Amino acid sequence: MVAAPSFLIADDHPMVRDALASALGQAFPGAEITMAASLAQAQAALDREPETDALLLDLDMPGMDGLTGVALLRSEHPIVPIIVVSAAREPAVVRRAYEFGASAYIDKSASLEEIVGTVGAVLDGEIFAPPEAEPTDTFGQRAAQLTPQQWRVLALMIQGDQNKQIAHKLGVGEATVKAHVTVILRKLGVRSRTQAVIEARDLAIPAAEPVKP
Repeated sequence: MVAAPSFLIADDHPMVRDALASALGQAFPGAEITMAASLAQAQAALDREPETDALLLDLDMPGMDGLTGVALLRSEHPIVPIIVVSAAREPAVVRRAYEFGASAYIDKSASLEEIVGTVGAVLDGEIFAPPEAEPTDTFGQRAAQLTPQQWRVLALMIQGDQNKQIAHKLGVGEATVKAHVTVILRKLGVRSRTQAVIEARDLAIPAAEPVKP
């Protein structure tokens, strides 16, 4: 059986936290849900549970200093997906949140059903970016930003390998591979590993080589 996901809801409004917790609890039975009302509380919660499956984060919260908090949380916990749930709708804010590492940006006016749907997609490994945040350069230019190790991971993704198989072939942990995949999707400006593979097939991908003992 697949383990129930764990969520951290960080928002300084109790009603918002309760509504999100109720929606997630119904959509993901057995989910472990932790609450935070400030950046400091969110940091402490992630320090206790570094493998939290998703962080739902408000930008207007004590200690956040806007997008600075997003960048700080991303640097401290690079593997945890960040889903921004905010009333801020300015395109520049949305774009910067995505650049700083958010996997999704949801307007607080969205229905709980929409929010749950986006959370589910992020848990499946997708990254959402609204039109105003989509990159305008070519896929090839974005692919050029990948590190050698990220190229190796992408090459194995194209071969159809899953994270566990990639970890074995490259001699690294599965959590490390998951983190690489997240960064690869963000750098390539795609939402899912399937989209990354389809677009990358047109590029010259270096052959993946096993790590030498």
